[in-house]
Amino acid sequence: MLKSNRENAKKRFSKVRFSCDIHRVLTDTSIHLTEETMPQFTVNPNRFDPYKNFKFKIKWDGKYVAGVSKMSPLSRETEVIQFRNGGDPSSSRKSPGKTEYAPITLERGVTHDTEFEKWANKVWNYGSALGMEVSLKDFRKDIIIELCNEAGQVAIAYKVYRCWVSEYTALPDLDANANAVAIQHIKLENEGWERDYTVTEPTEPTFSEPPQ
Repeated sequence: MLKSNRENAKKRFSKVRFSCDIHRVLTDTSIHLTEETMPQFTVNPNRFDPYKNFKFKIKWDGKYVAGVSKMSPLSRETEVIQFRNGGDPSSSRKSPGKTEYAPITLERGVTHDTEFEKWANKVWNYGSALGMEVSLKDFRKDIIIELCNEAGQVAIAYKVYRCWVSEYTALPDLDANANAVAIQHIKLENEGWERDYTVTEPTEPTFSEPPQ
């Protein structure tokens, strides 16, 4: 009877020790994986929130464009080429084909600023003399898109190349019973973009109010 109790106690102790060993291995693995994770914000390690989508600026011709309130996504898509040999399995091989950059749409309220209109008129200006409807020398522009943090500091920037206006809306639908801002927009065709890596994570401001 005493021998049986000792054997049962040894079995229970072995199970507890095995369970503790497994817990220790899993805990050590979790700590190791946490340590290997790349930090999302290196300059501001106390920040965990991704940047918001409501603070941004658009620049062309070396100056910021006033009043831009909305921009479509910055995206590109690569076509998929499918191919197979006669002796291949009943599935296709895939390889990358042409890459197309999506147009960028900019919106802003109607004001007396004429930047949208001036650029659109360089692509086609109604009423110009024959052969002078298009400003071939400078109807394309490079633009810069800047994403800012909540403090208005530039955090990320992209350069977009060889843009031109393919669509211009000077006035929106007008409705005597509506209650909204009049919006104009341009659609910019482009031939590619890249991130500006000279723009790095800014040191975020701090203050105490009232001062001590």
